Amino acid sequence: MVARKETKKEKKIFVFDTSVILHDHHSIFNFEEHDIAIPITVLEELDNFKRGNDTKNFEAREFIRKLDKLSEGHTMQDWIPIDGNRKGKFKVIMSAEKLKVNAEFVFQDRKPDHKILNAALSLKELEPKRKVILVTKDINLRLKAKALNLTAEDYETGKIKDVKNLYTGRDTIENIDSEIIRKIFTEGFVEDYSFMKNEIENNHYYILKNGKSSSLAFYNPVTDRIERVDKQYVYGIKPRNAEQTFAIHSILNPDIKLVTIQGVAGTGKTLLALASSLEQANKFHQIILARPIVPLSNKDIGYLPGDIKDKIGPYMEPLWDNLKFIKNQFGDNEKKSLQIQEMEKNEKIIITPLAYIRGRSLSNIIFIVDEAQNLTPHEVKTIITRAGENTKIIFTGDVRQIDTPYLDEQSNGLSYIIDKLKGNKLVAHVTLEKGERSELANLANELM
Repeated sequence: MVARKETKKEKKIFVFDTSVILHDHHSIFNFEEHDIAIPITVLEELDNFKRGNDTKNFEAREFIRKLDKLSEGHTMQDWIPIDGNRKGKFKVIMSAEKLKVNAEFVFQDRKPDHKILNAALSLKELEPKRKVILVTKDINLRLKAKALNLTAEDYETGKIKDVKNLYTGRDTIENIDSEIIRKIFTEGFVEDYSFMKNEIENNHYYILKNGKSSSLAFYNPVTDRIERVDKQYVYGIKPRNAEQTFAIHSILNPDIKLVTIQGVAGTGKTLLALASSLEQANKFHQIILARPIVPLSNKDIGYLPGDIKDKIGPYMEPLWDNLKFIKNQFGDNEKKSLQIQEMEKNEKIIITPLAYIRGRSLSNIIFIVDEAQNLTPHEVKTIITRAGENTKIIFTGDVRQIDTPYLDEQSNGLSYIIDKLKGNKLVAHVTLEKGERSELANLANELM
């Protein structure tokens, strides 16, 4: 009997676009045994991105440092080992003077994207026996590559495969024994949850029904019981549906350290997060409400007129609107209105761009991150790893309303943490589906 020879795994060459590096500076380590080619134009673009306080500037600087360390004792015209023999190799590539297909000629433009395409095309001609693949977060660049008969892929690390079935954090269960519902109402819990058909998730919420009888409940991993969830007012804000009740409960629960709230516009994500945080402000030193700045037309805020407050003001206005709405639930001289004013004055509550808190240690803080769908998986991980003692982090956003060009429903940071952290004892998630802003807003969300 002849022994079968093992098929040697094909080593591919992946050509990096700048967008991949700005998305994840650690990306060079995520391609197993395959080789990485970096067009010289990418280094030039990284040089332009290395200054500033935005996340993309941080990613550029970190990648440049890693490349410098990896290339010690080499020129980058050599294939340099990425991690000893455990990973592939990398090098910097140029574009040949003469190409069978020239992207700059085809598209009649000498822009950086076309120089990157030409570098990949040159490598494809130099390495005819190897598979050369352009990796980019830029959809249009992938289309251009394919038009030139060059294989192109998205950067897949951190992408959620089944975003249509993204974890919602709650279930409705029909035909529950009326005695169970009665016991939850009267005693506040049931210890025997064998009636649950599906596997129990930590901090998962339930709407339990039997005809006209129903109860709101959740599984508490600390007590190992199904416990009643009551509607609670928070700083004058009343939950209008079961999902909002669940969101408030998760934020007020001291055993839950991280909460994610996902929902379309008008479902009350930010308002509930802020009101619930104010309700327990005496347990924390500070409430920080932050959001990433995503400039219109992807231009840096430096293009905008005025000083720094004028530049960032329009991006923070929706957060101030939520705070004003809460204050308007009370008269000017009412205790809770005066408390909010005092907290603003003493900076116990602050509203700021997310980039301005980079590097801070988040101890004794409630940290609300709004519009989290505009963050990368690496960014949300960085935020969470900053959490110190007695800190609660709340991420809110809508994974279907992404404002950055290189993220989508599968690759954004909010989808990533919802999927990766579900079922953890320290984490709860609630998806809000019913819009409560107005009938007109609901109509737009449903039909447009």
